[in-house]
Amino acid sequence: MVRKIILPVRGDGKGDNVFAHAAALAKRFKAHVVVTHCRPRPEDLLPFGVPIPAFMKEQLLDQARKLADLEEEGLESEFAELAKQFGLRMTDKPTGKSASASWVEEAGRQVDVIKHHGRLADIICVAKPDRDRNLGANTLKSALFHTGRPVMMCPTAETPPKVLGDKIAIAWNGSTEAARAVALTIDIIEQASEVVILSSGSEIHGANADDLLSYFSDRGIEANITRFDGQKKIGEELITNSKAAGADLMIMGAYGDSHEHESVFGGNTQYVVDNADFPVILVH
Repeated sequence: MVRKIILPVRGDGKGDNVFAHAAALAKRFKAHVVVTHCRPRPEDLLPFGVPIPAFMKEQLLDQARKLADLEEEGLESEFAELAKQFGLRMTDKPTGKSASASWVEEAGRQVDVIKHHGRLADIICVAKPDRDRNLGANTLKSALFHTGRPVMMCPTAETPPKVLGDKIAIAWNGSTEAARAVALTIDIIEQASEVVILSSGSEIHGANADDLLSYFSDRGIEANITRFDGQKKIGEELITNSKAAGADLMIMGAYGDSHEHESVFGGNTQYVVDNADFPVILVH
């Protein structure tokens, strides 16, 4: 069962939207959202490779600490207000009887903060990367490749989702990544009212969509299969068919090819990351 949701934030303006998605999931499972703020170390804000007199260095470090304190105070207050707005109780001691949230502050590199908190989370929520502004790609990459946990990518939404995980689409190609995605999100899948398996029929060396359907049946999960033409763009077909099924969430294995290869040459996962306008849970 989903009990702990991690939400890493950095003050880039995307946290509110991601928190709205995390809150919707938390309320469905009476889970606890831990908002982890990555606070830069004062010394990391100093000019690199530039000699600075000792007295000036101390002044700059002091100013950096004060700025970090102000940012932390503002963000923590903002998220406490959002928690109230979304119906989450602020507490450091979740009971599992209702959705709740807490705030954690940690200094250092964000990849290390995500590793620390993400590896013992049931799911990590991050913003959909904004390629034009070069925001969010490293956060998604860190969560996906350094924790071993499911990562829910949350697109910008004008209206926060009220329900997540009621209608689920599963991208299935029989790969290790797809199998791991199903295994790590089975609690979410079991609670869905509708499940659709999306398949191009290309599961040459792995379990096919019918095998997955049988596996779900053994667990008491009712599901249907939607097949599409594998000669077309797979990523585009996954998005199109998820929408056609009315899914509020898609689950898929991520980056069967390397992240670097897909980022440069394109690939199914990268297409979904760049173009999905609904939440997607990715598992590597």
